[in-house]
Amino acid sequence: MSKIRTALSLTAAALFAIPAGAADTAPGSGQATAARPGAGYPVKPVRWVVPFAPGGGTDIVARPIAQKLSDRLGQSILYDNRGGGGGVIAGDIVAKATPDGYTLLVAAVAVMTVTVSLMKMPFDPVKDFAPITKFATVPNMLVARASFPVRTIPEIIAHAKANPGKVAWAISGPGSGGHLAMESFRLTTGIDVIRVPYKGAGPATLALLSNEADLLFANPGVFMPHLKTGRLRAIGAASLQRMALFPDLPTFNESGFPGFESGSWYGLAGPARTPAAIVALLYKEVAGVLKHPDIVSQLALEGASVVGNTPQAFGQEIRDDIAKWAKVIKAANIKM
Repeated sequence: MSKIRTALSLTAAALFAIPAGAADTAPGSGQATAARPGAGYPVKPVRWVVPFAPGGGTDIVARPIAQKLSDRLGQSILYDNRGGGGGVIAGDIVAKATPDGYTLLVAAVAVMTVTVSLMKMPFDPVKDFAPITKFATVPNMLVARASFPVRTIPEIIAHAKANPGKVAWAISGPGSGGHLAMESFRLTTGIDVIRVPYKGAGPATLALLSNEADLLFANPGVFMPHLKTGRLRAIGAASLQRMALFPDLPTFNESGFPGFESGSWYGLAGPARTPAAIVALLYKEVAGVLKHPDIVSQLALEGASVVGNTPQAFGQEIRDDIAKWAKVIKAANIKM
């Protein structure tokens, strides 16, 4: 099968103020003197618009980063979850916002690189945004509700073929990494499943816990508490090598699906025409946060690897991923 590399995880708003605290002065973190109140930016709270419902992989990665950044900037960060439409709702809010650095998008693979090949969007993910930096990448894993009668990848195929149209496969959002992984697996194996979309990995996980759905691809951080209690069961890792967090969990790559890889990435972007000085300041401060030992270790516990690339490099990755996923979606005939 074609190598599938899913780069990272959808309409009520939930605003949570992350209070500003003392400046981070950990070794290597740097002091953001240019960002202090009175220096021009920021002089008021900064709003982060999130393209998924609370409780998913985006929240798990972005919230601790937002807290540390709030400390460094000396301003609160307002966390605004706007799930829906594969990230289009959140993306449209930021694309049309005033480009002053006070409304930013927690960018994810679906809204920035995949959904554009699946539907007509009200914005251009390249022309209408100013990339700032990529936070992290994290592989996906497949889990099942505890009472679902399968334990391995081959058993899923056998069970789905014996029960066509009866297995409910939750999707954490149209165009998400988990969506593409599911479609690739379905098309490769020829199984017939019910695809059930949710507004994020959080609601999709709740669906498994309530026996509303059977299977879900998403980031391990979303499942961790429920795997420990036995309410969910890990089936396979969508990474080329076994995950450090789950060394005994087989990968799809070693289970008869060579090259099968699925994951998500998360980053930060502002509206196009955001002043270059603000983009540069935000990049510097977020990059400093991503070097903090607490953040590195916390994200590692969720299976995430820190990135922190430049705005230019992040923008090029977005353009490259759009072209890559357009080819994959066309070749696999993936539909919304």
